[in-house]
Amino acid sequence: MTTNPILNTDSYKISHFRQYPPATEQVFSYVEARGGAYKKALFFGLQAILKAEFSKPVTRADIDEAEAILVPHGLPFHRAGWELLVNRHGGHLPLEIRAQPEGTIASVRLPMMTVVNTDPDFFWLTSYVETALLRVWYPITVATISNGVRQLIRKHLITTSDTPDAELPFKLHDFGARGVSSNQSAALGGMAHLTNFQGTDTLAALVAARRFYNEPLAGFSIPAAEHSTITSWERPNEEAAYANMIRHFGKPGALFAVVSDSYDLFHAVEHMWGENLRQQVIDSGATLVVRPDSGDPVEVVAKTVSLLAEKFGTDTNTKGYRVLKNVRVIQGDGVNPVSIEAILNRLTAEGFSASNIAFGMGGALLQKCDRDTMQFAYKASAAKVGGTWRDVYKDPVTDTGKRSKRGLLGLAADNGQFRTVAVRDGDFQQVDGSANELKTVWRNGELLQDDTLSAIRARVTSFDN
Repeated sequence: MTTNPILNTDSYKISHFRQYPPATEQVFSYVEARGGAYKKALFFGLQAILKAEFSKPVTRADIDEAEAILVPHGLPFHRAGWELLVNRHGGHLPLEIRAQPEGTIASVRLPMMTVVNTDPDFFWLTSYVETALLRVWYPITVATISNGVRQLIRKHLITTSDTPDAELPFKLHDFGARGVSSNQSAALGGMAHLTNFQGTDTLAALVAARRFYNEPLAGFSIPAAEHSTITSWERPNEEAAYANMIRHFGKPGALFAVVSDSYDLFHAVEHMWGENLRQQVIDSGATLVVRPDSGDPVEVVAKTVSLLAEKFGTDTNTKGYRVLKNVRVIQGDGVNPVSIEAILNRLTAEGFSASNIAFGMGGALLQKCDRDTMQFAYKASAAKVGGTWRDVYKDPVTDTGKRSKRGLLGLAADNGQFRTVAVRDGDFQQVDGSANELKTVWRNGELLQDDTLSAIRARVTSFDN
């Protein structure tokens, strides 16, 4: 949908231009994750939001449309303010936005970005854009979930694999496109996942990465069967359906995935793949990826890997763990951070390398989160009134967890550790003159930092623990 910038907010924001103290000139706000499920957050997605929703200037047609909706909606419309915006700034919002470099992983309860108006006649804009800007919680949360899984899998690969760095980018595959509320969510969340991995079936993320992060091709996939392509052969011909997959996709060096639980997974693995089709798989020169898709994930994966080891054999790597020959397994049912850890623990305990398994994560990756997963907030912390900055904060006695920060805020980095610092008016550098790690990414309608996804991925990798 093409969004009218004036209407890309909440109704209650419309009347706020009349609510600030007289002589207010600037309002300074910040975004943080106040806690929740993760101790650290991977900052990502602001650039996409700015390009998609802030690049379009406000027009007179937008003003007319907004007035036609908001006045009968019951609100006072600031037509004079919006007309001044068009006349003075060409419809571009006079705001300066500073942010952590995308791909930064820092502790929660630190400012991730700050927003301040650059024209004193538009002090009310800083809060007005909260609705649109705070949606950055979604890609940050997805990127953080994905990174948590990245660290978990990486730990097991380092312990059990000879080539952990080469394998890691393809160990978690995004299956989430159908499980989200919109194509926009698929694009934004799918890109967030791609800061950590390169496997995806969410095509919207590839398109978005090209448009917003200058990445020609951000992710990869392989030919894969679904239940309909197997069961349409009818049960007596299940093996023929599998043979058809080998015939079309079993090329030297290739990978192809086949869901194998349409009827009896263990019979299919032991007898169809492991006996009748075994030599065809080996002779093809490809790697068959067997996909279980039902039952208890831990038990089913362990038994599937064990049967494949019995039928296809294994090599023992330099770490002392067994690696399947010619075949691998991908688990896409019931996959979440808890089940992934349990599956990997079980395989490790049974002497199998994490090289044998990849995961497909859908709704638990792109949809099973909300703004409260990491307790995101956008709060004003300072206002310049009559030429003097004053602290702005909330401190509710009913919930100290919602106490907000105060003053002009920035971020300092000391030996890789981040902390909140006070910054000075004008250039917003630290009060002692040191650099503010929140860099200016947007000013008065212009994007000042245009990162590539490749650069962001490199930044993410630099934080691997």
